[in-house]
Amino acid sequence: MKKFIKENRLYIIGSIAGAIGGFIYWKQIGCSTGTCMITSSPYRSTLYFAVMGALFFGIFKKEKHAEQQ
Repeated sequence: MKKFIKENRLYIIGSIAGAIGGFIYWKQIGCSTGTCMITSSPYRSTLYFAVMGALFFGIFKKEKHAEQQ
Protein backbone atom coordinates (compact mmCIF):
# COMPACT_ATOMS: atom_id res chain seq x y z
CA MET A 1 0.00 0.00 0.00
CA LYS A 2 2.81 2.41 0.84
CA LYS A 3 4.45 1.67 -2.51
CA PHE A 4 1.21 2.46 -4.36
CA ILE A 5 0.79 5.75 -2.51
CA LYS A 6 4.42 6.69 -3.05
CA GLU A 7 4.28 5.96 -6.79
CA ASN A 8 0.98 7.79 -7.33
CA ARG A 9 1.23 10.67 -4.86
CA LEU A 10 0.92 13.33 -7.56
CA TYR A 11 -2.35 11.82 -8.77
CA ILE A 12 -3.65 11.61 -5.20
CA ILE A 13 -2.65 15.19 -4.36
CA GLY A 14 -4.12 16.41 -7.63
CA SER A 15 -7.43 14.67 -7.08
CA ILE A 16 -7.73 16.03 -3.53
CA ALA A 17 -6.87 19.56 -4.66
CA GLY A 18 -9.30 19.26 -7.57
CA ALA A 19 -12.08 17.95 -5.36
CA ILE A 20 -11.66 20.85 -2.96
CA GLY A 21 -11.56 23.28 -5.86
CA GLY A 22 -14.65 21.72 -7.44
CA PHE A 23 -16.64 21.97 -4.24
CA ILE A 24 -15.60 25.59 -3.74
CA TYR A 25 -16.50 26.32 -7.37
CA TRP A 26 -19.95 24.77 -6.88
CA LYS A 27 -20.46 26.66 -3.62
CA GLN A 28 -19.31 30.07 -4.91
CA ILE A 29 -20.34 30.04 -8.58
CA GLY A 30 -22.39 26.91 -9.24
CA CYS A 31 -25.47 26.94 -11.42
CA SER A 32 -28.55 28.76 -10.19
CA THR A 33 -30.97 27.28 -12.74
CA GLY A 34 -29.96 23.64 -12.33
CA THR A 35 -29.50 23.10 -16.06
CA CYS A 36 -25.70 22.95 -16.01
CA MET A 37 -24.59 19.32 -16.24
CA ILE A 38 -21.43 19.58 -14.14
CA THR A 39 -21.92 22.49 -11.76
CA SER A 40 -25.57 21.95 -10.80
CA SER A 41 -24.69 19.17 -8.35
CA PRO A 42 -21.94 19.30 -5.70
CA TYR A 43 -21.16 15.63 -6.30
CA ARG A 44 -20.67 16.01 -10.05
CA SER A 45 -18.66 19.19 -9.66
CA THR A 46 -16.40 17.66 -7.01
CA LEU A 47 -15.87 14.45 -8.98
CA TYR A 48 -15.23 16.26 -12.28
CA PHE A 49 -12.68 18.61 -10.78
CA ALA A 50 -11.02 15.74 -8.87
CA VAL A 51 -10.47 13.88 -12.14
CA MET A 52 -9.22 17.05 -13.86
CA GLY A 53 -6.85 17.74 -10.95
CA ALA A 54 -5.44 14.21 -11.07
CA LEU A 55 -4.90 14.46 -14.81
CA PHE A 56 -3.29 17.89 -14.52
CA PHE A 57 -0.92 16.86 -11.71
CA GLY A 58 -0.16 13.65 -13.62
CA ILE A 59 1.47 15.74 -16.33
CA PHE A 60 4.35 16.45 -13.96
CA LYS A 61 5.04 12.82 -13.05
CA LYS A 62 8.43 11.60 -14.21
CA GLU A 63 8.41 8.30 -16.05
CA LYS A 64 10.89 5.60 -15.17
CA HIS A 65 12.70 4.35 -18.23
CA ALA A 66 13.97 0.79 -18.44
CA GLU A 67 17.65 0.40 -19.07
CA GLN A 68 18.46 -0.35 -22.67
CA GLN A 69 20.89 -3.19 -23.36
